[in-house]
Amino acid sequence: MLALSPEHVRRTLTRLAYEVVERNRGASELAIVGIRRRGVALAEALAEEISAVEGRALPVSALDTTPYRDDLEGNVPEEESAMRGEIAGRDVLLVDDVLFTGRTARAALDALTQHGRPRSVQLAILIDRGHREYPIRPDYVGRTLQTDSKERVRVDPDSGFAVYVDDG
Repeated sequence: MLALSPEHVRRTLTRLAYEVVERNRGASELAIVGIRRRGVALAEALAEEISAVEGRALPVSALDTTPYRDDLEGNVPEEESAMRGEIAGRDVLLVDDVLFTGRTARAALDALTQHGRPRSVQLAILIDRGHREYPIRPDYVGRTLQTDSKERVRVDPDSGFAVYVDDG
């Protein structure tokens, strides 16, 4: 079932961009980091919106959280995190598509500190579906969807970030 159309997502990203710029009094000290996989594409789209507001391009880094997850067993191959520029002493905007249990966000905080100590970390997510296992709260939320814990929320970057909710 379609929960958000690509047009709705685009408007949401524009709103989030203005919120980020307002809260940070610009984006000059902002480092945008997307959580691999779908968070990177979303971070790139959000960076485009922020760039349109600020009038300058903002690079996006990709962060792999896989080795830092506590819910994966065995040896997990690490993808390379592609950090563009220093994050030490900067405000980091961590971006992901869906916030569910909080495990990925927690792992991202651990992974992020391997690349330096940021001044602050802000979390931006497109969909907050609740059901937290960790006390993680996003700073920027595109939309809150009340879902059953067995349902699956899927963000499709190939369709302009349309959001679907399916039975698990």
